[in-house]
Amino acid sequence: MSENKKRLIVVGDRVLIQAEAGEDRTKVGLYLPATAVDNQAVQGGTVVATGPGNAVSAPTEFGGEPWKVNSPEPRYVPLQARLGDYAIFFRSAAVEITFERTRYLVVPQAAILTLVREEDETDPSLLDF
Repeated sequence: MSENKKRLIVVGDRVLIQAEAGEDRTKVGLYLPATAVDNQAVQGGTVVATGPGNAVSAPTEFGGEPWKVNSPEPRYVPLQARLGDYAIFFRSAAVEITFERTRYLVVPQAAILTLVREEDETDPSLLDF
């Protein structure tokens, strides 16, 4: 009997992040308990999946009968986060899940403060510091 392989599908404006291990020591070498590490205001991690974005409809679809759907394909406002980005986000907005023994955080795009991405010369939104 074959075993069905499971997939994790991210929906809406959510981003699936594999969290980095928090610092378990202070700068002077003192060990921090797990509760102190988990209570930090912001956290970082690598984006491993994104949802399609927020669904929107075209303005032309709101004719005299808004309940009729003229277009079979949904349209989405795309997310800024991409696979492989390093995201810094509000820890309080994240929801921790475990999927196939791996710990992930599901974060709404609005809770992401900044993204770190490999340089892409065609992307004008990137800033050089």
